[in-house]
Amino acid sequence: MKLTTMTQISVDGVVQGNGGPGEDRRNGFERGGWAFGKGDDATRAFIARTYQNADAFLFGRWTYEMFAGSWGTNEAMRAHPVGVALAEKPKYVASTTLTTPTWGDTAVLSGDLVEAIAELKAKPGGELLVNGSGTLVRWLLANDLVDEMTLIVVPVVLGQGARLFPENGVDVALDLVESQVDTKGVTIQTFRPAGRPLYVSA
Repeated sequence: MKLTTMTQISVDGVVQGNGGPGEDRRNGFERGGWAFGKGDDATRAFIARTYQNADAFLFGRWTYEMFAGSWGTNEAMRAHPVGVALAEKPKYVASTTLTTPTWGDTAVLSGDLVEAIAELKAKPGGELLVNGSGTLVRWLLANDLVDEMTLIVVPVVLGQGARLFPENGVDVALDLVESQVDTKGVTIQTFRPAGRPLYVSA
């Protein structure tokens, strides 16, 4: 399977608390819900289609538990195309602390995560999708496990919150695969990692 990621992100790189005001208040974050209702029908259809096209899902623990408590239990959300896709397909959680997942068809990956995820990628199929899970995405990039990443960029600068790319982190060259902008100014950019960047020497 191809490991793909899909992340809603602000212009200044924040990924924390995008869905609702109380979604993720860690470290004093007070600007939640910044992506709620943003994007037009075409962007929402793109997101739903991405879930529907995935063969399996990979989560970090925090995002998994948030999704399990919403998409996994709320009847209206379960009936949505995203909820249906999540219910019908295998879910994997990269966690060293989760032992008893409550959402059906969930397996916990522990031990050597690089090896475990490499084994998942070696399975036949189309896409292993990571949605959100910023900490996991950073780790996957650092370990060269990402095949394709989609950034859904919401036109807002937040000025606080956890960012997808840390101040000091791995450097990655990216090839742009596709780019589109919707009628509300939300851009969807899909990249493929292309090794390390080339720098101009002195």
